[in-house]
Amino acid sequence: MDPDALPLDYRVAFEQAPVGLVLSRNRLMIDCNRELLAIFAAEREQVVSRSFEVLYPTADEFERTGERIVAQLDARGRYTDERVMKRLGGTRPGELFWCRVTGRALDPGAPHAAGIWTFEDLSAHRVLKAEFTPREREIAALLVEGATSKRIGRQLSISPRTVDVYRARLMRKLGASTTAELVNRLLKG
Repeated sequence: MDPDALPLDYRVAFEQAPVGLVLSRNRLMIDCNRELLAIFAAEREQVVSRSFEVLYPTADEFERTGERIVAQLDARGRYTDERVMKRLGGTRPGELFWCRVTGRALDPGAPHAAGIWTFEDLSAHRVLKAEFTPREREIAALLVEGATSKRIGRQLSISPRTVDVYRARLMRKLGASTTAELVNRLLKG
């Protein structure tokens, strides 16, 4: 098709966006674009009208992330993080991968009522080389953001000492001797 003949409207922009896009209501995916389906190796019927929970490694991670989003929305209703998500199909259904998620609540006072979310697959730059527990995945994602044990503890409602225990486990699993080395290995995969 001739690119000049392609109508430029919001639907075309939505479908052709270079990131996965989702429109949501009450944590249900109301619509998504082709890129999101490609990222998660999913068919439309596996995603549309379904809960975001299907994209998470565990139901607990889905719940805790929802709580974190509510607690951390900025004044404009925006939220972003990097987390481990789950592919739905493809050659390796259930495969876990790093994903950058950014969203905006249309009403910051009701964060999950309606939103617009972007998803970027980070697996080309960051590969999961070790098996992590759900809590280890959450702590690893926050360490990559530069969060301290105290901040991670507050965000996850656990003590900073518990965070340190999990950090030590992650360091052993990845063969890192310092937190900086751990973060570097998490970033490089």
